[in-house]
Amino acid sequence: MQRTKLFVIGQVWPEPTSSAAGWRMLQLLGLFLKQYDEVHFASAAARSPHSHRLDEMNIICHSILLNDSSFDKLIKELQPDVVLFDRFMVEEQFGWRVAEHCPQAIRILDTEDLHFLRLARQEAYRQQQAWSEELLYSPTAMRELATIYRCDLSLIISRSEYDLLVDQFRVSESLLYYLPFFAETFNDPNSTLMPTFSDRKNLIFIGNFLHEPNWKTVELLKKTYWPEIRKALPEAELHIYGAYASQKVEQLHNTKDGFLIKGRADDARQTMQSYRLLLAPIPFGAGQKGKFVDAMITGTPSITSSVGAEGMNPEYWPGVVADLLENFVSETVKLYTNEAYWLEKQALISSVLSNLMADDLAQMLFVQHIAALTENLAAHRNQNMIGRILAQEQYAAKKYMSRWIEAKNISSK
Repeated sequence: MQRTKLFVIGQVWPEPTSSAAGWRMLQLLGLFLKQYDEVHFASAAARSPHSHRLDEMNIICHSILLNDSSFDKLIKELQPDVVLFDRFMVEEQFGWRVAEHCPQAIRILDTEDLHFLRLARQEAYRQQQAWSEELLYSPTAMRELATIYRCDLSLIISRSEYDLLVDQFRVSESLLYYLPFFAETFNDPNSTLMPTFSDRKNLIFIGNFLHEPNWKTVELLKKTYWPEIRKALPEAELHIYGAYASQKVEQLHNTKDGFLIKGRADDARQTMQSYRLLLAPIPFGAGQKGKFVDAMITGTPSITSSVGAEGMNPEYWPGVVADLLENFVSETVKLYTNEAYWLEKQALISSVLSNLMADDLAQMLFVQHIAALTENLAAHRNQNMIGRILAQEQYAAKKYMSRWIEAKNISSK
């Protein structure tokens, strides 16, 4: 009997202690290990000391090169049944090679978030201009949408982003699959096993500093939000955690002002549960935010912006959603000092988590969806005429650029 194979091409090697993206990838890999005889993972990036040991999960690992035909040899030998691309830039690099050498493999894009949406919001923030939907129609949007059409299925982590693709960009729902973070086994965040209000003190922000929204959030906290909060809470401190903090982040450390840069948290949840509140006035971004899942699982109410709560049941937020500075500050002070109010918000966590995350049934339905695609792949692709058009030679600029770079590299050796 032929062994089933799934092949993941990662932008980086997963670092679950550094980012929600790494944690999300490990969740997907864990699910795939239950369904396929072999799971392979490859990346052109270098491993770091914080990269997860995938080999210890019985995942077969490969180091690959960009713009190099050695990948063609690898993919031809493997002949996987399913190939998952970790973000659209990876599909641009390797998707045409997979299609050429393994045409019957199902091609899945894990978007993580919609990059063009995040970058459009970032541009509006940078220019200090009002949000306009016209900002969405960028070159990045065209690239990301082209990848979505070229793939057989794209995983969307945020319901609001799913709706944006369907309603505004008219992407067929047959090409999309809403798959939020997976539910995990954990103690009830409202249980007596969690630190109580009185057991906790100070406030926390956490986020990977390679991600621009996290840096801008910390900058906003330092310059705008924390000075006002500190006036009302002179004994409280704000502790900033995050992987890959640069010198510009470290320079914000100020013990006198109670603004402390703590660096990487080896265990985000263990760290977070000792704090009373998570502060995250995120100015731009997209997708679901892992920091808020960590906060909910540790019974920690949070205060964030509309963008921060987007796609995560903001109407029942276990904390406060506030976009105006004065509201953010007053609600922070109230939540930090009023135990009854804090407990009221904490009590929302269990219902929000149960509605927000993919449980075992949702995960199994996803697996069944891939199986159904396998059985009807030809018909599915015939219905995706835009994808077929974009796969034609005249639209394969990335392919020919890669070929040119590869030839140039060979000639220079």
